[in-house]
Amino acid sequence: MTHGQCDATSRRQFLKGTLAAAGAAVMMGRRQILGDESETAGTARWAFLSDTHIPADPENNYRGFYPYKNLQKVIALMSADLPAGLVITGDLARLEGLRDDYVNARKLLSPIIEQRPVCVALGNHDNRQNFLDVFGEPGGSKQAVNGKHVVVVDTGPVRFFVLDSLFLVNQVPGLLGQAQRAWLTETLRAGDDKPTILFFHHTLGEGDGELLDVPRLFEIVRPASQVKALVFGHSHVYHYAELDGIHLINLPASGYNFNDAQPVGWVDARLTAEGGQFRLRAVGGNTSADGSVKELRWRS
Repeated sequence: MTHGQCDATSRRQFLKGTLAAAGAAVMMGRRQILGDESETAGTARWAFLSDTHIPADPENNYRGFYPYKNLQKVIALMSADLPAGLVITGDLARLEGLRDDYVNARKLLSPIIEQRPVCVALGNHDNRQNFLDVFGEPGGSKQAVNGKHVVVVDTGPVRFFVLDSLFLVNQVPGLLGQAQRAWLTETLRAGDDKPTILFFHHTLGEGDGELLDVPRLFEIVRPASQVKALVFGHSHVYHYAELDGIHLINLPASGYNFNDAQPVGWVDARLTAEGGQFRLRAVGGNTSADGSVKELRWRS
């Protein structure tokens, strides 16, 4: 058996024995947030998007969805009630991370960028250099991780690590890689106990098109009690699960869904030192759960 086969076998065994036990997707009960929704002390309100798939041609469409127009709608709604910032968990660009994809994405995001930090975790349909050329300095604090785009954001009661799982452009699998894992290990070890959320693009299943170094990631985050949640996209599925007390939050796509049962939109998150409320904002696809809220408590 080759080294690569050993890695693949280890990954499958890990996922069968742990992630499978996390259970099926938990769809949110329809419950509106009641009372005053203004910011309060000790709360950070952020918007989480994924899989915007912005094309160079605004008329580009897939399954009847127009990603350019969808993001226009999302940003208009978001601008009317600005969060503290925005995280996009990858696949900002349509397919190949073309420069003009990012030119359009930046134009659409400009009402937010001009007023709030916008952080992007690069995905498999992104091109790292083209993204950096167009977007320039990122929201948050840029980290020195060779070959990866990593930023850290401190926002009130919580901290974000926005990671980079882009492996090969327009190829499905993702990889954090040794340099990024080493940075993550040392940063968590040297840090304080402030609740920390990790953002990246790829899902955590055992398929060949998902994150390839899941077991190594969990070796790092499982004992790091400050890590409370992992937030990602990639599957175009809205999904909540939990593993070893760590919440696994799979964001809906804002560009298009792959399945008519899934919403298209984003998540409006209110985060405290104890947990979070995650409100679905559906602008397309299955909108039946629009406005529903998932409440999570952080592990101790």
